[in-house]
Amino acid sequence: MSIFKIDSEKCDKDGICAIECPAYIIEMTSEGPVPVEGAREICIKCGHCVAVCPKAAFSLEFLSPDQCMPIEKQLVLTANHAEHFLRSRRSVRRYKNKPVPEDILEKVLTIACCAPTASNNQPVKWLVVNGEKAVGKIGAHVIDWMRYALKTHPQMAKLYNLETLITKWDKGEDRVCRNAPLIVFAYASDAFPSAATDCHLALAYLELALPGFNLGSCWAGYVNSAFGQWPNLAAHLKLPEKHTCHGALMVGFPKLKYYRAPKRNTPDIRYHAG
Repeated sequence: MSIFKIDSEKCDKDGICAIECPAYIIEMTSEGPVPVEGAREICIKCGHCVAVCPKAAFSLEFLSPDQCMPIEKQLVLTANHAEHFLRSRRSVRRYKNKPVPEDILEKVLTIACCAPTASNNQPVKWLVVNGEKAVGKIGAHVIDWMRYALKTHPQMAKLYNLETLITKWDKGEDRVCRNAPLIVFAYASDAFPSAATDCHLALAYLELALPGFNLGSCWAGYVNSAFGQWPNLAAHLKLPEKHTCHGALMVGFPKLKYYRAPKRNTPDIRYHAG
């Protein structure tokens, strides 16, 4: 059985599918598109061929046109909309005391899974730590790491003002997890060389998708740092063997509203003429 099939009544033999295929598994003939030898083993299952066909004539054995989300012209961002959306995004560090519904979170994570990954390997996995007590335990492990760092790496601790964070924690103020209702970790198998980049891109997609659901986020920098340096935190999260966490986001409903977008530095650009 072929890895793909063509609706001959719809196909106009324009060759777009073959041009677009990143794995070069499609060859154009006078009869239309045909798979190259070994196509099934070479295919990266990206679905570009199905998505790019204007006639909806191309179907893979695992993906048909009617299984794809249609691209609606009225929903495509204009340049102004894209700029407004991206510049208005803020890192949220103050959250309402309100849980995030599981169905909404899963919907946003589904969107985040559309982030690009190397060779479409899609290695990103998610760990959700939900609830005040559960998030508090994460913060406590991070504080334990900070106490250790304060004794063993005083210069680093001074640079990152860890002593103040510890003092505030001891007084009941959480500047580590910011009293977020949940934390989302992105992790992947160490077998994937691009795992870190894939996880970072997925987290960026998650961060950008959340405002559409009235949610906000902030990268959990102290948690990220502690994870790689404090074995007790890694043990607490119980990731599968030979898997690594590559980032975490605090997520919740924003407590405050922003009315303007601050300026940022102009891009530092250098063009190389070759």
